[in-house]
Amino acid sequence: MRRGEFSTPEVFNRKLSFRYAVLEKLEAGIVLQGTEVKSFRAGQAQIAEAHVRLNRAGEVILINAHINAYSHGTDANHDPTRPRKLLLHRKEIVRLRAAQEREGMALIPARLYLDHGLVKVTVAICRGKKLQDKRQDLRRATELREAQRELSDRRRGKM
Repeated sequence: MRRGEFSTPEVFNRKLSFRYAVLEKLEAGIVLQGTEVKSFRAGQAQIAEAHVRLNRAGEVILINAHINAYSHGTDANHDPTRPRKLLLHRKEIVRLRAAQEREGMALIPARLYLDHGLVKVTVAICRGKKLQDKRQDLRRATELREAQRELSDRRRGKM
């Protein structure tokens, strides 16, 4: 990276497509403290084990997302794994509640990113994959990789 350039902080849930079949995605805002935003901008966040729940008051809460304590923070630093409120429209909350109540469905954060200075979360409505589905996906990915390798070898003349 050259001087003056910066990368936009972005965190992905890499295990999402392996563990779950994604049915739908929604974008949500997230309520953060100042030190959490600074820590996120420094790339100190993880959502691998996080999930989303709706509480009785109708609020959408992100649970188990880990944003490290800010390195230059004071004693007023935040708790790294505290529950964080998500900001959604009422129609989206109703859709999430219906999905959560269906059997076998999960609400998982897929991506945490910065959008015009605001931290956003992409929430995926997912269905858990069974072991056979995971094996089938791995087999399909292996076949695709081998086909791509074969095509690139042909283009290079290595037959």
